[in-house]
Amino acid sequence: MQQQKPLEGAQLVIMTIALSLATFMQVLDSTIANVAIPTIAGNLGSSLSQGTWVITSFGVANAISIPLTGWLAKRVGEVKLFLWSTIAFAIASWACGVSSSLNMLIFFRVIQGIVAGPLIPLSQSLLLNNYPPAKRSIALALWSMTVIVAPICGPILGGYISDNYHWGWIFFINVPIGVAVVLMTLQTLRGRETRTERRRIDAVGLALLVIGIGSLQIMLDRGKELDWFSSQENYHSYRGGGGGYLLPDCLGADRR
Repeated sequence: MQQQKPLEGAQLVIMTIALSLATFMQVLDSTIANVAIPTIAGNLGSSLSQGTWVITSFGVANAISIPLTGWLAKRVGEVKLFLWSTIAFAIASWACGVSSSLNMLIFFRVIQGIVAGPLIPLSQSLLLNNYPPAKRSIALALWSMTVIVAPICGPILGGYISDNYHWGWIFFINVPIGVAVVLMTLQTLRGRETRTERRRIDAVGLALLVIGIGSLQIMLDRGKELDWFSSQENYHSYRGGGGGYLLPDCLGADRR
């Protein structure tokens, strides 16, 4: 990590707003579509149970991509990864809003979830790296407020938008926020990139991670709808998520 002087004054404020907005945007998107599923499913000619995949697909993709953030940040740098994730998230949000079928929407929700993964861990890391040590507790307090407020605002905004406007605006609102985050980040963090290094990735571990976390997330998201372990689908998702054979295999491989 390059040792640089912490930001001060207006630059510090702008950076804090940018990183907090990125976190707010990502967390907001995990709940904003919840109450709009009946509207979205009806508009796209799908059943309510099919429409719930709009929520599940984002959660699964996001859960899988978050653990990869550390490796990606070492490869390309934290600032660059944060910027590209924000840009890709805004583009994927726009694509979700213009989707003309449920399959198309689910596909772009998966993309959105994947690129959103690095936003929360990187926003926290960049915040701490560029704040004066004496003010880092304040920085974390401000950052944590967005994590708490966003899930509350999500259903409220989602319900209001779906009742009064086209449901696509649930996703379109991320575009101006994403643009603002990119511009403010470029203004404050350009030239403050972290050191990069080439690291090999454990392909087997990654495959197990994708299967394990993906299965576990699907089980948790669809458990209530499928009556938990009364459903074969949910039972196998549980086993794939580490409740049965996968976790012992992972532990055995780790010991070797």
